[in-house]
Amino acid sequence: MTRHRPAHDSTQGADHGAPTLDQARRQLNRYGLSSDPQAVLVAARLMAAGTRLGQAGEAHFARFGLSTGRYRLLADLEDHGGEKSPSQLAASLGVSRATVTGLVDGLEREGLVARRPSVEDGRGNVVVLTEPGAERLRELAPEHFARMEAMVGGLTVEERTAFLDLLARLVEGMSALTAD
Repeated sequence: MTRHRPAHDSTQGADHGAPTLDQARRQLNRYGLSSDPQAVLVAARLMAAGTRLGQAGEAHFARFGLSTGRYRLLADLEDHGGEKSPSQLAASLGVSRATVTGLVDGLEREGLVARRPSVEDGRGNVVVLTEPGAERLRELAPEHFARMEAMVGGLTVEERTAFLDLLARLVEGMSALTAD
């Protein structure tokens, strides 16, 4: 079933203070640049949405006594048999080893993870998901996944499929922001 929604001009900043196409044009003109204003607008809106999504995610996970980073670490452990080295966690979460150490320290204080010596590498430790950590994930799962589904509930299956494709292509292009 295809949903029909009223059409709106997505270039005019209808999402509460987001940049508009006119603003992008004015900025480019101000600097004498020939970049495509719509391309600049899409990138600016994506960056603004990322900020808002990050803030909403933090508020969401705070309901469960977690941060986004702590949740991601617990979920990653659960997805990988409940045990990983700090360097493996850093790589899979896309954060620094120091960030993982901070996340693990807090989760360990709460009893949601534990450190133990690595069986494979006697010099290192692994982080282990504890039963209270696994229980926290089980408790939050129904509300968490229902809210995630509701967040994209205004999109049809076809729109979500297209969005996933577009998102993957945008993520590939993100290196343009960090390239030397």
